[in-house]
Amino acid sequence: MNPLLRVQDVSKVFGDGSASVNALSHINLEVYPGDVILILGPSGSGKTTLLSIMGGLLHPTSGKVYVNSHDIYQLSDQELSRLRSREIGFVFQSFNLLNFLSVRKNVEVMLNLAGVGGRKARERASEVLSQVRLDHRLDFSPKNLSGGERQRVSIARALANNPKIILADEPTGNLDSTVGRVVVEILVRLAREGGRGVVIVTHDSRILDIADRVLQLSDGTLVDGTPNGAYETSLRLAQRAGAYNG
Repeated sequence: MNPLLRVQDVSKVFGDGSASVNALSHINLEVYPGDVILILGPSGSGKTTLLSIMGGLLHPTSGKVYVNSHDIYQLSDQELSRLRSREIGFVFQSFNLLNFLSVRKNVEVMLNLAGVGGRKARERASEVLSQVRLDHRLDFSPKNLSGGERQRVSIARALANNPKIILADEPTGNLDSTVGRVVVEILVRLAREGGRGVVIVTHDSRILDIADRVLQLSDGTLVDGTPNGAYETSLRLAQRAGAYNG
């Protein structure tokens, strides 16, 4: 079974000379279908930088990122934009919704960017909003939703083009523990049922138990924080190879 996402020896340096900062150092990571991976670290540890590089938003200083075997930083800007819109879904802490559009229209925008419009876009938007249990809020403005509902809209938007990779940046950061739990459980369900790979960067230790792997980002280096991580990971991958092959 091939990984959906592979980060190979990625480093990121900001600035030059004596003012340079090593944000990431020789990061390696593979994400397989059904994986839910948490990357923990305090603010300023490089979590968002890593997620941005994984998602094709920020070029690494060195190293490679593969999405479905494509070396994404060897693509043209147009090719990378197309791959990003179809293969990767982003979930942000701040929701990034447009209050002047309805809930359904917020999701339709992502489909429009991928060249899907009209009735097909409306039906797909309704479908993914139903998956996150918001089919009763289609015509609401996001400003009239609760924080948890807005985050669920952002998850539906991330699902619009049926990507196999979902990258979530502090998705529980603006939510209380109960609502945050509901949100991450939706992400887990999407990984399990759809064979997606989900990577969540967070400093929220309340959701550690939902993950297959817990990684710690410290001084720009990624280390495995899962108990018995190597054995448990190899066992899960072997089980999933049977579940997702074919």
